[in-house]
Amino acid sequence: MYKLLLSWRYLKTRFIALASIVSVTLGVATLIVVNSVMAGFVEEMKSRLHGVLSDVEMSAPLLGEIRHPERHIEMVKEVVGEDLQDLTCVVRTPALISFQYGSVPQTQQILLLGIDDETFGKVTDFRPYLTNALKRESRFSFELENSGYEIDEAGWDYRRRVITNRRAIEESYQRYQSFRKEQDQGYEIAAATYNQSLQSNEESDEVQSSPDEDLDENADLITDEFVDNSNSINFIPIPDSIPEMDELDSSKPGTSSKKLTSDSADGLYRLDPFDPSSQYRPKLAEEDLFDPMKDQYTGIILGHAISSRKTHDVDGNLVDFYMVKPGDDVQVMLASVGNNARPVSANCTVVDFYSSKMHEYDSSFAFMPLSELQNIRGMVDPLTGEGTVSTIQIKLKEGADLDRIRDQLLATFPTEIYGYDIRTWQDTQRPLLHAVNLELTILNILLFLIIAVAGFGILATFYMIVVEKTKDIGILKALGAPSRGVMAIFLGYGMSLGTVGTGVGISIGLLFVHYINDIADWVGKITGQEIFDPQFYYFSKIPTIVSPTMVLGVAVGAILIAVCASVLPALRAARLHPVKALSYE
Repeated sequence: MYKLLLSWRYLKTRFIALASIVSVTLGVATLIVVNSVMAGFVEEMKSRLHGVLSDVEMSAPLLGEIRHPERHIEMVKEVVGEDLQDLTCVVRTPALISFQYGSVPQTQQILLLGIDDETFGKVTDFRPYLTNALKRESRFSFELENSGYEIDEAGWDYRRRVITNRRAIEESYQRYQSFRKEQDQGYEIAAATYNQSLQSNEESDEVQSSPDEDLDENADLITDEFVDNSNSINFIPIPDSIPEMDELDSSKPGTSSKKLTSDSADGLYRLDPFDPSSQYRPKLAEEDLFDPMKDQYTGIILGHAISSRKTHDVDGNLVDFYMVKPGDDVQVMLASVGNNARPVSANCTVVDFYSSKMHEYDSSFAFMPLSELQNIRGMVDPLTGEGTVSTIQIKLKEGADLDRIRDQLLATFPTEIYGYDIRTWQDTQRPLLHAVNLELTILNILLFLIIAVAGFGILATFYMIVVEKTKDIGILKALGAPSRGVMAIFLGYGMSLGTVGTGVGISIGLLFVHYINDIADWVGKITGQEIFDPQFYYFSKIPTIVSPTMVLGVAVGAILIAVCASVLPALRAARLHPVKALSYE
């Protein structure tokens, strides 16, 4: 009992003990805050990395193909067995996207993915990262929506307004060009009239001044001959427009003007004077023509960072500045497949944004329908109608062994035969994950050194106490206290310092983690600089995860350091001889 009483007395009366407690408290609180924030970052990063990557992926080379994907899917199902949850086929190819922002053309390199809108969302966490609420929550399609977008100007209303304004500008420009043309023609006519009048005046002067009368006689003969011959020539005036076919046919003998006109009974055919085969071509109805006011091109979903940039408004707030929005048209340029690859292009309409908050993905990924991309790249067999793909992505059930299934697929599809690249999502991101784990390990070691410094402070403090209390230790031993009892006093003292410091540190650390975003905003207002800038981190808030195992490990480690720091002073106190201790000056 005396051991606890003495330990408690030293803890209350010693000011230097308070300094040791503060050192342990700060070290523990720092460890908890840093580990919680790092765990939040790592978990958020893994979630977003895994969000667009399937559990296991079997892919051909970058511009290669997996032929007969249906047969490959059957073989994958046989290999994976009950662990298979779902799978999907994807076409992946590098491409260029081009769009017009104002009068400046913009071109950017992207990674274009052709996906199946029914199965891709079952294999990856694709839909939660879409910005349109209707596509994200209720139904997904590559169609432009009327509402549900996070930005104000987007969708069909925005598209129709842009097209109306563009047509008005083009009409104004055409009117201006017509006006300028009429002005130029007026200037040319006036100049020609003026030059003709000058020329006639000069000719009249020459006729009056010429003494040779034979010139007038020859001129009269030439004029009379031209007039006589002109009566036998039929001049056909140049038409102002292309004549209708009934007018052309009516001039031919034996041809009825009602034979192939636009007013035929079926109304399907109409001859073109410049296309002899026009009678065999169906006439397009007005509703079959592409009208951008009510029609769209192939839908495409762009990564958020492809179409937007971070900037500050007049109030200094960070906002997104959009160069292209849902409803705008873009052009995609890519290479076709096969030995004779050639550049191909297609017009697309932006229907939504993909925002995973991972800059690597948001600045490069673009998605469009699988069948459309296969047709554009020439990946469909014209005889069988079967398309090829670039990747087969596999989703496994919870708890499945990814490495084991990867090895089984490698044994079924040997690389030296098929040339496929089969890997898990962890294999794909292994360098990044390894770097993050190494950073977290080193950071924990460095932060534990803070508690180790506090431990050296406890060691120095206890040595001073042993020297100061040498006579008291001698009295305790003279009264019958064993060496173990004296040693237990200092060990208990060290444990109490570690326990109190650890408890206070855990409380402060957990409280700081709970209000970390509020604290970051408060510090940002004081310093005038944003502590957690989404422009660089792409998180709206600081992610945190508090692990009970981590908290327990930090607490045990801090207490052990405090106890270990008190071992040497306790051993010295326990080895003191009572006589020498009482005679110590």
